Parts: sequence; structure tokens; C-alpha cells
Amino acid sequence: MDILQEITAHKFDEIAALKAKKPSLREALLKSDSGIIAEFKRRSPSKGWIKEDGRATEIPLSYEQNGAAAVSILTDRDYFGGSDDFIREARKSGVTVPILYKNFVIDELQLAAAALCGASAVLLIAACLTKDECRRLLCKAHELGLEVLLEMHSEAELEYADLQPDLCGINNRHLGSFVTDVETSFRLAELLPKDAVKVSESGISDPQTVKALKEAGFNGFLIGENFMKTEAPGLALHQFIAAL
Repeated sequence: MDILQEITAHKFDEIAALKAKKPSLREALLKSDSGIIAEFKRRSPSKGWIKEDGRATEIPLSYEQNGAAAVSILTDRDYFGGSDDFIREARKSGVTVPILYKNFVIDELQLAAAALCGASAVLLIAACLTKDECRRLLCKAHELGLEVLLEMHSEAELEYADLQPDLCGINNRHLGSFVTDVETSFRLAELLPKDAVKVSESGISDPQTVKALKEAGFNGFLIGENFMKTEAPGLALHQFIAAL
């Protein structure tokens, strides 16, 4: 075999690995006792740097070792200090649980990037997309082997749940003002399809809140700043789960 044939054969192996089934975020949440999606979030537009020196080679793996059902990684660079490379680094460090590609996805190229860097699922935000755009991106994500967490914030956006995403998210943070109110999840939970896998996002800092959200029908709880603002995010997660 000459060198070109060898390289081409290797590329077929790489593509096969990319197409291989990834760990399922939906299944992980349904099987988990805690349901916590621990987020690697270094910066926020409203609060500035939360943990500027946070390493994707360390914190996501620590989350997994301390009981996270899944990990969310912010990949937006300008507003959240993120990078697609953070997912690659997390995978190389040994993370095997599902990873959510957290960004403001508006184009199919971003879905390809998510698949290439090792994500299991992508976030689609109803407020950023028309329903037709969301449908197209959801279908493309599935073609690439990615699950979709579809995020909604208001009664008007709940019609997007008709697209049957893998998971339905309720964001407690208003993306215009960045004001957070967990009551948003409680208010909208009963309006989602009964069989939806429900995820409450943002503003969760108390184990008692998680218990109440579980009773309201939620399966997953995306928590970032509450852990990232501490000296040891993985330890903070461990203590949070112990309190549950």
C-alpha cells in the first residue's frame, strides 16, 4: 500500500468513528438519579469572568468523576470565553458521559463543528430561530448523529415542542435581560408534552429546588455558575448531589 492509500484508509476509519453512536444525553438523564448536567462556563455576558483560568482538561472530567449525568460546555468565544477545542480537550482528558454543545446555533456549519469536536447533543434556542429554521437544523443534527436539546422560555415558544426534539429545555434566564426566575420552569412544565424529557436550565443553586423540579416532572437540571464560581467545581457538584 502506498502512502496515499494508507492515508485514505485512515480517513475512512476517522469518518467511521465520527458516525459511531455517541453517548445519549436523553438516556443518561432518564437513568440518572441526580439528572445534573454540569456546565463548564468560564464567562458570562452579564457577570464577566467566572473562572478565567478554568481548564477544559480538568473540570469536565472532575464533573464526571463526581457524579454528573452529563456535561455542558460553552463554545461561544466572544461572550462566554468558550471554544470548540474545549470539547476536544474534555474528551481527550477521559470524559465519556454525554457532552452538550452549548452555543447560539443558527447554521448547519455549527452542527458539523459540534459533531467533529465530539459532542453528543446540541442546544437549539427557539428565541434565535423561526420554527422552520429550527425544524431544518433539528433534522440536520439527527443526520449527523447528534441529539437536540430545544430550549424555550415562554408560552409562545412552546409550539416548538411540536418538532419533537430529543429533549425539551426551559431556560429560567431571559436571554434579553439575563434576569433569572426558576418559576419559569414550574409555570411551563405542565404545558409541555407529557412524554417529553424535560430539562430546567439556569438559576438553580439549591438542592431543594432540584427536588421540587423533579416533582414537577423535570428529568434534567443544567447547572453552571453555581459550581464554576467555586474553587473546586467538581467538589461543589459532589456536595450538591450529596445534599440531594
